[in-house]
Amino acid sequence: MGITFFAILLRIISNSMSNVYQKQLTAKAIDPFLINFIMYFGLTICCIPIIIRTTFLTFPHQIWTNAILGGMCGALGNSYLVKALKNGELSILGPINAYKSVVAMIFGIILLHEIPSIIGLVGIILIICGSYFIFDTQEEGFSFKLLKRKDIRYRFYALIFTAIEAVFVKNVILYSDIKISFMFWSFFGMVFTGILLLPKLANLISLNQILTTKKFIFTRLLLIILCMGGMQICTNIVFSRMNVSYGLALFQLSTILSVFLGWHYFKEQQILKKLLGSSIMIVGAIIIILCK
Repeated sequence: MGITFFAILLRIISNSMSNVYQKQLTAKAIDPFLINFIMYFGLTICCIPIIIRTTFLTFPHQIWTNAILGGMCGALGNSYLVKALKNGELSILGPINAYKSVVAMIFGIILLHEIPSIIGLVGIILIICGSYFIFDTQEEGFSFKLLKRKDIRYRFYALIFTAIEAVFVKNVILYSDIKISFMFWSFFGMVFTGILLLPKLANLISLNQILTTKKFIFTRLLLIILCMGGMQICTNIVFSRMNVSYGLALFQLSTILSVFLGWHYFKEQQILKKLLGSSIMIVGAIIIILCK
């Protein structure tokens, strides 16, 4: 229980801070696909010791299938997330992630046969209801008009792909272990993000320019690699100990931190109403903890 609690806490902090750094980089005209490719590439380099000691030919096809599909969904999900952060408010986009629990629950039932309890469902519903107060701070209110905004649409695309990715990541963990899952997540994320990046190569800021003249950009990229690596390791630990839908619901505790960071770093407004909505989400998360 202690390890799980620490992993959840570290995952919340690292995820929220990585969003801050990603948003700061997009404000410097760095392409979202390049940000993610460098992140995955850096983590793949860190996995070289694991790669050297791994006998890949012994892996069953289930590992390869889930790892490849997970890498594809992860590349799309993280790219859409950074594109959303480029145009939207962190204190709005963070809470949207609450809907990931519902998506993950549906796919968890279908693919993993994980059946949530009634109490667990109540917790998830509370998390979703809390988002009403946050969306109500926008001109469109809590309505389908929000979906006309690119940042909102991209955020929903991101949560759908990352929710599906979570199921594949959990399957890789079930067939192998946390380290192997992290290695595949990094490598296939790099591969598929690289494919997405290819059509945009001519218009990108070069890596040489980043390394030699953009100290701010370089340091933020290193921080993103550190935060995302820590986040995924903690995610794998949590997924190895509880259902996917419950794990993703508990990660919504990062909502209140995202609201605060949006105000602190980017001067986003109506923080009190957003904090109220975030608090309701936290109540839902606590219910889920108690039912475990």
